[in-house]
Amino acid sequence: MASTETTTDTHNAADAKAAGARGAEAAGLEAGLDALETKVVSRPPVLRTLLSKALPPLIAILIVLALWQLAYHFELRAHYQLPSPVDVWGSLREKWLEGTLLSYVWESVSRGALGFVASLIIGTPLGLLVARVRPVRAAIGPILSGLQSLPSVAWVPAAIIWFGITDATIYAVVLLGAVPSIANGLVSGVDRVPPLFLRAGRTIGATGMKGVRHVLLPAALPGYISGLKQGWAFSWRSLMAAELIATSPDLGAGLGQLLDQGRVGFDMSLVLGAILLILLVGIGIELLIFAPIERRVLRSRGLLAHAR
Repeated sequence: MASTETTTDTHNAADAKAAGARGAEAAGLEAGLDALETKVVSRPPVLRTLLSKALPPLIAILIVLALWQLAYHFELRAHYQLPSPVDVWGSLREKWLEGTLLSYVWESVSRGALGFVASLIIGTPLGLLVARVRPVRAAIGPILSGLQSLPSVAWVPAAIIWFGITDATIYAVVLLGAVPSIANGLVSGVDRVPPLFLRAGRTIGATGMKGVRHVLLPAALPGYISGLKQGWAFSWRSLMAAELIATSPDLGAGLGQLLDQGRVGFDMSLVLGAILLILLVGIGIELLIFAPIERRVLRSRGLLAHAR
């Protein structure tokens, strides 16, 4: 009897050991498959990263400056029509020494930021409404797309008639330019959310605003970020158009007014300097704010490889 129990215990121990071995093999196999699917990217040296990212734009800028200087040297246009890069730098330096250059930049950036935040507050719920309510999409979806394609400068005369030469005119033009882009970007992001996500959310009780907050918006975030980037671009362009046309001593002077000062004074160096500042601010906001946010969102969803 004791021999039979001993034999049974031995068999049970062997079965348990075999099961454990099979489990370990399965776990190892799963880990191996996961490792095959995981893209491990070694982190490149900092110097190599800087060279790969900064060197190509720097070379492009140097080529543009060289071609610009050659055009000035061979007088493809009269010098008062096409000043040299040195002349443009001198014009900006003069504004810097006057202590007014940063005030021009800050006035435009603050207006653009405030207009963009207001557009975000209006465009986000509008985009959700259009994306989720079919009658609303059928009614105003095409209107939003049409407004997005309408040049922002077309709103400036109407805004001046409505509000006069005031800050309200500038912000109205910015809103009319940026809100449709943000709303359409969110609609596009929501349209790309797999229906399975929404069904899974309803299964665990994420309905109504909870579903929007915890399921819909996170899933639509990549498309939403793209819409925000486009919204900022439209906001910045709309702002420049409004500042360029709606000029008054009662309004603060931004980059658009600086550009208009150069036009009135027939100072092409100042005109080109203002254009360069507008370009640099737009690129800077994109690289310093929106590009890192977009990379982080895409990386969190596995759409960008993690570096180690």
